[in-house]
Amino acid sequence: MDRSAADGRIERVNPLNRIARDMKPFPLVMLCLFLMVDPALAQQPSATSPAAPLPVESVFDKLLGRWVRLQGRYVITIRAVDADGKLDASYANPRPLPFHVAVASRDGNALKLLFELRAGGYNGSTYTLSYDAANDRLTGVYDQVVVKQKFEVVFVRSRS
Repeated sequence: MDRSAADGRIERVNPLNRIARDMKPFPLVMLCLFLMVDPALAQQPSATSPAAPLPVESVFDKLLGRWVRLQGRYVITIRAVDADGKLDASYANPRPLPFHVAVASRDGNALKLLFELRAGGYNGSTYTLSYDAANDRLTGVYDQVVVKQKFEVVFVRSRS
């Protein structure tokens, strides 16, 4: 902004200096305090927000438990599942055996499970199962590679 000086020269004036010069000290201090404090207030949790976020239930959590095959004394126990679908699971026939592979995955809305056994006598036999949510059971195919046969199988959740 330009203005004439007494001697006729044109002097440049910074508009920001004019705002600060014309403002009273108390409102200026209050404005500065508000600008410093307001962002801190935005970061404070509200009285209605929970202290910690609630855990999100995994879609795989419904697979946890002890599953008994209707066609014999075979049992799959799923103790835990991570977000990627890796299962902490074991097999019993009736003695406990570890799975070489135990994973769950999503195929659209369907939950699929794959278990591979490599313990003595199983040599890569697999269970390929789907979770039937309406009936709370696992259904699918057991591929017994040693005898080169496939069997339709159903596992139900053990309530005990």
